[in-house]
Amino acid sequence: MAADATTRRAAGRADSAEQAGAAKRVAVLAGASGLVGALLLPRLLAAPEYARVIALTRRPLGVSAAHLVERPAQFDALDAVLAEAVPVGTVFDVFCCLGTTIAAAGSQAAFAAVDRDAVVALGRWAAAHGARRMLVVTAVGADPASRVFYNRIKGEAEAALRALPLAALTVLRPSLLDGARRQFRPAESIALAVSRPLRRWLPAGMRPVRAADVAATLLAAARSDSPSAVIASAQMHGAADRDRSA
Repeated sequence: MAADATTRRAAGRADSAEQAGAAKRVAVLAGASGLVGALLLPRLLAAPEYARVIALTRRPLGVSAAHLVERPAQFDALDAVLAEAVPVGTVFDVFCCLGTTIAAAGSQAAFAAVDRDAVVALGRWAAAHGARRMLVVTAVGADPASRVFYNRIKGEAEAALRALPLAALTVLRPSLLDGARRQFRPAESIALAVSRPLRRWLPAGMRPVRAADVAATLLAAARSDSPSAVIASAQMHGAADRDRSA
């Protein structure tokens, strides 16, 4: 009963905020310095439906835009961090592009703290404050029952988000991301070098997907009125090209 009441309150906040008008719509982005997030940020800044873009970041992004607001990525204190940036009554979408590797994080526990715990903390905040929609990038093979640690953590994050009273949840499950990273990832670089020549023979869902296509899919999904959905990697191919030709 308590969960139902929480769901009704969150949905009510989202509905009332929606009625406030598109002029107040805000995008909250986590992971703006990563591969997908860095490509999504300029799309959000150029999108006419967003009057303000709030980026949760660990370091300055070096991007100049009058309607860009940077806030510290403190996922254990989101109420305090976002209180002024997202006032009550704001219509807002939450984009989560958080992700690291075990090697970069330093341990499995540190990896889980980013790819699961921070993601779920953002989801809890979004649900509590009546987000119009949350969109999150996980990975192909995400499964809380997987024997592969990486896939299991991604799956646990998805499962935890689905248990929250979010008005709408869109999950993107890309395969290996293809794009220019700021940080060198040896394993991914080797995998890309092997898979790129084989691209035409691989099933669509297993081909490397351009990070630009993932970013374009995120914005397209945010513009959709469809209910919660899972978008497979195969559905993302060519999204950036389609967006340019629209």
